[in-house]
Amino acid sequence: MGQPIPEFGKFLETLRGSMSLREAAKKSGLSHAYIRDLELERNRSTNDKITPSPDTLQKLSIAYSYPYTELMIKAGHLTSNDIPKSGGSVKSNVELSGVHYIEIAMKDIVYYMGTSTVSRNVESLIDFSSFLDELEEAGFRKVDANLYVNFNHIRKYDERRGKLYFTEDGSGSSVTLTAMRQKKYHDQIMRSTASNTNKSLEFTLSKSTRGVVISSLEDRA
Repeated sequence: MGQPIPEFGKFLETLRGSMSLREAAKKSGLSHAYIRDLELERNRSTNDKITPSPDTLQKLSIAYSYPYTELMIKAGHLTSNDIPKSGGSVKSNVELSGVHYIEIAMKDIVYYMGTSTVSRNVESLIDFSSFLDELEEAGFRKVDANLYVNFNHIRKYDERRGKLYFTEDGSGSSVTLTAMRQKKYHDQIMRSTASNTNKSLEFTLSKSTRGVVISSLEDRA
């Protein structure tokens, strides 16, 4: 891990240029207040120094059309020596098919596999955006700010509480979806749960949405 360039926040402000904070927020998916905090390099509520995570930098990279790897270096998450000469990227080296869900923190990625967990350092991933693409291809979906769930492992869905379980009886670990993500992924969760547990879907006609809604699961004959 390297050191951030002097006045990294000022550099982010320069990248934003004439783009308003609200426009930058819309493009990045971050709040305009948080973007401003990053530019000032401190949380204005607590006055604590803040450093953007690789996930945040990836969003800013897209919003500002600036190379992600360069942004990681300038933020101090990587050094130029970390970049492979071949231009390749470092993989997580964890078999994603066996992972139930993943939590991405500031410095660590934690893989949850039933009763066991594996932790990897975020800075070991040269191209974080490629890692997110890898998760997408493996069936993972983002259900909270830094939480990704492998839909191939969902065995039970408690719609009322917004909880996903990895066993049919609801034992063991679970994850909770945000209301927005629950609405977005409802049908996909129902279909995944049915496929994973060999059940059939029951459909009902909704007057409020004027469409067909997946309402429940039934055991296949």
